[in-house]
Amino acid sequence: MYKRFEGFTQAFPPEEPQQPPETLWAFCRYYTKGFTKPLLFIAVLSTMIAIVEVSLFGFMGHLVDWLSSSRPETFWAENKWTLSGLALVVVIGIPLLISVQSLLVHQTMLGNYPMSIRWLAHRYLLKQSISFYQNEFAGRIATKVMQTSLAVRETVMKAVDVFVYVVVYVTAILFMLADSDWRLMMPMLVWLLIYIGIQLYFVPKLKRVASLQADARSTMTGRFVDSYTNIQTVKLFSHHHRETEYVQDSMKGFLGTVYKQMRLVTGFNLSVEVANYLLLFAIAGTSIYLWSQSLVTVGIIAVAISLSLRINGMSHWIMWEIGALFENIGTVVDGMASLSRSIQIQDKPNAKALDIKQGAIDFDHVSFHYGENIHVIDNLNLNIKPGEKVGLVGRSGAGKSTLVNLLLRFHDVESGAIRIDGQAIDDITQDSLRSAIGMVTQDTSLLHRSIRENILYGKPDATEEELLKATKQAHAHEFIETLTDPHGNCGYDSQVGERGVKLSGGQRQRIAISRVLLKNAPILILDEATSALDSEVEAAIQESLYQLMEGKTVIAIAHRLSTIAAMDRLIVLDEGKVVEEGTHQELLDKNGIYAHLWEHQTGGFIAS
Repeated sequence: MYKRFEGFTQAFPPEEPQQPPETLWAFCRYYTKGFTKPLLFIAVLSTMIAIVEVSLFGFMGHLVDWLSSSRPETFWAENKWTLSGLALVVVIGIPLLISVQSLLVHQTMLGNYPMSIRWLAHRYLLKQSISFYQNEFAGRIATKVMQTSLAVRETVMKAVDVFVYVVVYVTAILFMLADSDWRLMMPMLVWLLIYIGIQLYFVPKLKRVASLQADARSTMTGRFVDSYTNIQTVKLFSHHHRETEYVQDSMKGFLGTVYKQMRLVTGFNLSVEVANYLLLFAIAGTSIYLWSQSLVTVGIIAVAISLSLRINGMSHWIMWEIGALFENIGTVVDGMASLSRSIQIQDKPNAKALDIKQGAIDFDHVSFHYGENIHVIDNLNLNIKPGEKVGLVGRSGAGKSTLVNLLLRFHDVESGAIRIDGQAIDDITQDSLRSAIGMVTQDTSLLHRSIRENILYGKPDATEEELLKATKQAHAHEFIETLTDPHGNCGYDSQVGERGVKLSGGQRQRIAISRVLLKNAPILILDEATSALDSEVEAAIQESLYQLMEGKTVIAIAHRLSTIAAMDRLIVLDEGKVVEEGTHQELLDKNGIYAHLWEHQTGGFIAS
């Protein structure tokens, strides 16, 4: 039975996620697709339960009157059918309604609903550009996904729950009291107006504070994660106290929002309490007065006072539910700022897969800059022939890495075009583009998974033989065989830790090279690919890299010029433009920037 109800909704909806709307109502509706029917059933069941509960209060009044006017020996005979029907409602009807409602709430909604939101949000965020992640804490983004998914669920479900109970309960109570005597209804109407006024005063303030609190919480979490992720740097510079102050500053900011929230909650609670006990006093006083005038029965007094006590309890529930509702609304509004952000780098609707036949790369009058005034690439023209090995040279900030990022379409060019075999890269799908390019970076970051999973990222369907061949070529097999982790995993099944922290820089680099060897893409980019290796290992791997380069178009970036001196052609960039090109010897003969850099090599690196 549980599985049946759990299967009414999908935790992992298959449809492709789109950009979520940027308004609260539309945002919640977008993430509620597939959960509308269960919500409606829950609302109907809540309505029925509320009506039955209020009816029971009315019946209690009749019961008091029957008991006061009947004789014990004849009471059952006179009322057995009514009492039997009531027993069936109480013993079978209400539990059955509550059981079905509970199954829908707990099995159908509470688990699947937020998980579907996380699933859609995560898949959408994976499409975001590199710059999106460069401008945000990773921990902050993850917190937004987790917080917002729960907040959307609570916002929608609490709104339905509160609306049903308020409308049904208050309407039914007003009718019931008016049916007894219209004067009994008046205190309830006055209380209702006061209660609405209290809500209108406090709830918007709580909503604003909740939004600030959600943002402060995600900032605080992001700072925690930032410290833990960079723990080696923290320890290296002995900055425990600085990190403590850095995190404490965000904690104080979060605590400030908590203090504001709690002050409002205290005022909210006191205001409702005063209104509730004034209602109880007014209802009791009015009903006793009407009874003294023989206008109502004792049963009516029992119903009126019972209902006022029930309203007392319900008003607290409604107060906290509405407070929680708007707190969750604040969290949703805060999360929308990140989750609804448009994707900057998108495939065109008619984008096709890249069809590589030769591997020629053309940069045609390409310009790009960061911000408003930081020009990095300025009207650059560069043609790389199929199978040509090109080395990019230049001082820091000359535009080498930016040129590679533009080729990978991590950023879109502002003017001009980049073509591979005549196909503009903004006309083809990003996945097919990056699948055709293998890259080894200077700052190698591994996934917090096993060695095997990290290497197979280059080719998930590779055989064990292909895997071992790649690691042996990269001179990684020997050290992989010796690895263990705290969980008892050995060799290729060892976990590498977050970003590969359990491995040395040279080991991470050899894993990255193994991954690219396995990928075997037609275009190869080497961005300081051997910078983390010692000379002996580099010399051994260099031969493997030369084998990898065969038949491929290669772009290599290196500060250590000796590693790229043997390339077919060297391109010298300065201020985003090609200022020199030629072979190593041709550039030395020109006695220009390249020759100047070569002369100033110290230990194989460009001097500052």
